[in-house]
Amino acid sequence: MMVCFAFFAQSIATNQNIQWPVVAQYLFHPDILSGLGMTILLTVLAILIGLAIGVILAIMRLSSSRVFQGASWAWIWFFRGVPPLVQLIFWYNLALLIPEISIGIPFGPKLAVWDTNDLITPFSAAILGLAFTESAYAAEMLRAGIQAVSSGQVEACATLGMTRGQTLRRIVLPQALRIVIPPIGNDTISMLKFTSLVSVLALPDVLYSAQMIYARTYQTIPLLVVATIWYLVLTTLLTFAEHAVEKRLHSGNRTSLRDMARRLFAIAPFRHQKELAQ
Repeated sequence: MMVCFAFFAQSIATNQNIQWPVVAQYLFHPDILSGLGMTILLTVLAILIGLAIGVILAIMRLSSSRVFQGASWAWIWFFRGVPPLVQLIFWYNLALLIPEISIGIPFGPKLAVWDTNDLITPFSAAILGLAFTESAYAAEMLRAGIQAVSSGQVEACATLGMTRGQTLRRIVLPQALRIVIPPIGNDTISMLKFTSLVSVLALPDVLYSAQMIYARTYQTIPLLVVATIWYLVLTTLLTFAEHAVEKRLHSGNRTSLRDMARRLFAIAPFRHQKELAQ
């Protein structure tokens, strides 16, 4: 395996058609760096918005309400089943379906009206498509993480008088997030690569910036190599960050859970004595 990899690396390094001087020339080109910033921004926003929606969807899936369960299931089914590229094109052409977006009283006057073309820019279409796709996958990961938390802890919180919302916010969600850190890390890396799809919207990410340059210079391979290098750099940084977070959480997980259990059992007798005194 190592011999094959070494042979491949040597053939790439010595291939004159790649034009390494051109690669070095454009690696830090202002347009490429600007596109790199757009790629990072899209990744961060899509992950944050997707996780925020995913938490809500996961809680709805675990709700006792059939309405919430059905709505959450329908969202996950749709956005996990439609490819991100199709979603990007759909959101960008939303004005063909809904010419204007308005806020007002149902069956009454409109309080505010916006032209859909003004609201749905290439950037907003990219965020909608990427974030909604991420939310569907994040919801299932978070649901599994929530269900993995011991039911005994939930029962202990109930005996202490904590509401379901307090239990979810203080006890369940922090532990569930620890469990789902590895898949969320993988999802972040996947989202970084999904951002390359926004080139179909003419949004200047790192790939589209490289395409615009080689459309003028006809140096296709060198510019694609530049984009490849930056994707590999970002993926490597995200991988290291994921491993660092996992290691930190793993080292502190037992201690935090032990402290949490100690606090619960320390509070319980006091609360019990207080209730008896009353």
